[in-house]
Amino acid sequence: MQAGRGRNYRGVRSNIIAAVAVLVLLSALAIAVYAVVRSRARRGIATASQRATYDVLHLAGIAGEPLRGGLTTANAGKAIRPLRRLTGSAGLAVIDGDGGLLAYDGLGAHHRDQVIAAGSRVLGTGRATVLGARDLACDQLECTIRGAVAAPLLTPSAAGGVAVGALIALADAPPAPGLVQATIETAIWTATQIALAELESSRERLARAEVRALRAQISPHFIYNALSAIASFVRTDPEHARDLILDFAEFTRYSFRAHGEFTTLAEELHAIDRYLTIERARFGERLEVRLQIAPEVLPVTMPYLCLQPLVENAVRHGLAGKTGVGMVTIEARDTGAHCVITVEDDGVGMDPAALGQTASDEDAAHVGLTNVDERLRSVFGDEFGLVVETAPGAGTKVSVRVPKFHPGVRSSQPAATGAAS
Repeated sequence: MQAGRGRNYRGVRSNIIAAVAVLVLLSALAIAVYAVVRSRARRGIATASQRATYDVLHLAGIAGEPLRGGLTTANAGKAIRPLRRLTGSAGLAVIDGDGGLLAYDGLGAHHRDQVIAAGSRVLGTGRATVLGARDLACDQLECTIRGAVAAPLLTPSAAGGVAVGALIALADAPPAPGLVQATIETAIWTATQIALAELESSRERLARAEVRALRAQISPHFIYNALSAIASFVRTDPEHARDLILDFAEFTRYSFRAHGEFTTLAEELHAIDRYLTIERARFGERLEVRLQIAPEVLPVTMPYLCLQPLVENAVRHGLAGKTGVGMVTIEARDTGAHCVITVEDDGVGMDPAALGQTASDEDAAHVGLTNVDERLRSVFGDEFGLVVETAPGAGTKVSVRVPKFHPGVRSSQPAATGAAS
């Protein structure tokens, strides 16, 4: 009997311990769940105002990306739905600057002709207008459209604004002041995104124009001198003349390539090597070149035809007027976040005060420096322009500081490997 009672006691005790363990586990789980819920509540958007702010910013982000590509049918089609949600309208139409319908979303698509007419009117006046039920009359008994708000997309200009399109927001009730204001504000924001697209397009066109101007400024001098140097070897050393022709072809192919605003330091140095090979044929032993390039900076991306004009300047104006041997030194070193490149000659130099006055003259010393300086500043910022050190009889040293990584700057050329020394 005692043994039985002992076994029963131990069994009950075991059950109690098990039950307590289960309760402790459940309590711990409940505390953990509470902690997770509370943590998520803290991280989440707690108020209706915050939630509304998030929704607006989220929709603006979705619509902004295609709009920054320009006001086209495809981009308007991608942006139309979030734009309609931003206005809170029953239907929304996007009209281009010629009065054509680019995209439509929501109710009231059968009012197409009336919507286009309203868009054309605001394009002409440049002012928002409110349409009533009479302006949108139709013969469909189930139609719920009772009004609309048409607002122009005005981008900045010297004249105070140019209408490049219009937004027409349709309502299933007489347009309230809230819809009017929301449509106007959405139109202003949309026009800003389109203006950013135009600004980016203008920047790219300007960059291409600057490269074309640089080619036109430098190439005639180089081509004339290169052909003259090659011609001098045709009879005396045909094999050398053939090699020079190949170098000339490779350099001009790089200089006149039609793609890519950016290149790598390795690609630019490769083109410079071809250029210097031809110039050595012209100057002979009078021209000496020294290169000291850190291998780790070879993949650094920079504006296309950024260094070659500096080297041409050093050869053409630093050594051409000098008696005896001249030295051109090209160095590139890694300074952490930046790559610092210097092109230096021990030539005739010039008066620093005259540098800014003559840099844009085709026959002046230091051809192309202004062009390169402006391109570097437009791409990387004002702190990344050229630094020129010169004096009469003391040669010229031009320094370039380039970020090793910069948003939006990417070369279309594969980086070469190896280093010059």
